[in-house]
Amino acid sequence: MGGLAALAREAGHKVTGCDAGVYPPMSDQLRALGIELIEGFGADQLALRPDVFVVGNVVSRARLADGSPKFPLMEAILDAGLPYTSGPQWLAEQVLQGRHVLAVAGTHGKTTTTSMLAWILESAGQQPGFLIGGVPLNFGVSARLGATQRPHAGEGPLGHSPLFVIEADEYDTAFFDKRSKFVHYRPRTAVLNNLEFDHADIFDDLAAIERQFHHLVRTVPPSGRVVVNGLEESLTRVLHAGCWSTVSSFGAAVSDFSAQGDPQAFDVLHRGAAVARVQWGLTGVHNQLNALAAIAAAHHVGVPVQQAAQALADFQNVKRRMELRGTVGNIAVYDDFAHHPTALRTTLDGLRRSLGPDARILAVFEPRSNTMKLGAMKSQLPWALEPANLVFCHTAGLDWDAAQALAPLGVGSGQRAQIAADIDTLVSQVLQAAQPGDHIVCMSNGGFGGVHERLLNSLSK
Repeated sequence: MGGLAALAREAGHKVTGCDAGVYPPMSDQLRALGIELIEGFGADQLALRPDVFVVGNVVSRARLADGSPKFPLMEAILDAGLPYTSGPQWLAEQVLQGRHVLAVAGTHGKTTTTSMLAWILESAGQQPGFLIGGVPLNFGVSARLGATQRPHAGEGPLGHSPLFVIEADEYDTAFFDKRSKFVHYRPRTAVLNNLEFDHADIFDDLAAIERQFHHLVRTVPPSGRVVVNGLEESLTRVLHAGCWSTVSSFGAAVSDFSAQGDPQAFDVLHRGAAVARVQWGLTGVHNQLNALAAIAAAHHVGVPVQQAAQALADFQNVKRRMELRGTVGNIAVYDDFAHHPTALRTTLDGLRRSLGPDARILAVFEPRSNTMKLGAMKSQLPWALEPANLVFCHTAGLDWDAAQALAPLGVGSGQRAQIAADIDTLVSQVLQAAQPGDHIVCMSNGGFGGVHERLLNSLSK
């Protein structure tokens, strides 16, 4: 929603917005753009009299314990019969029409892969527009409209259409539209990065998510392309349900695009032949796969593999993706957006491979996503956190027993895992355990109570 606000502002609209507990980096970006942020969802905002209300999927018809509406502004909009739409619908109608949309979908790596793809196209002189669920360091903003005319024409019916790269989320659109967001985007290039169970609050099982991914595949035109991870059985099932476009695979040895070598320096193989080399600062096999996906998608719009690989050498990652927030007393503190068990494991595995077996990694995390709050994946946490030497879990807001879930690691003072119901206790636990040379990785899809700065400030004292 912050990215949509930025696009609307760039297009010349006057934009205001409201939310509860807005936190950086998005809050900083919006204020820098001159977009007024209003705390809360009070009905008094009706007095602003906008031409249209763009409603995010956080908004619902929910009631509080006393029977009052949780979102009074939405109730007032409905009562007054004022115009409203969803974010994806507004985007489809106001921004994406007439553009070649490159959409990046998947359970993991959407933000990073979308950022890589946008940077490759930018480096190739294509001046793409983009909407990303994070802030790519190469651009410093999460969204922009991009060129209105394509600088370099490509092939196909819309070869002269400007490019727009979008992070394509499978979460539902709005309380009044329960389709996945990505079905609104009508991509000509669709990346299916990976797919496993997530969003337990809206999907019953993996099959339900696969169905939504197939809805996305159905919208890709015959001249379009589906770029798919050849290692994922779930995505194989999605395509077997029907595909009407060309398919380009990546990841597996027999895929159209594969990699050979260490994730920080590897050859890119196109149909078995080495055609380019990527050398960069990112770690982990997951980022190697993200790179292949971005290279394959860029190839569809005419960017040579060699040029794409060269662009990735200058890719600076995304804020909150293993972002080093500071080092105090030879103790490094990182911020990462990981929240799904697979993402936790992938993040920690990547750091472990980079640092070696002797380095100490302290994992500080909170199960904050709706899926994790429901406890749907709590049994996977010991496996997810296994690469870390010590584990610290923030348990506020959980209805399940984190100590029991982490029991295989050993829980309690002096044990491998500790739990804390508040941030103060959590910081205290980490401080008591930290030693020079440690790497502290804070993982959450929220603000995490500013734990990163609190740790750095406390360490400096």
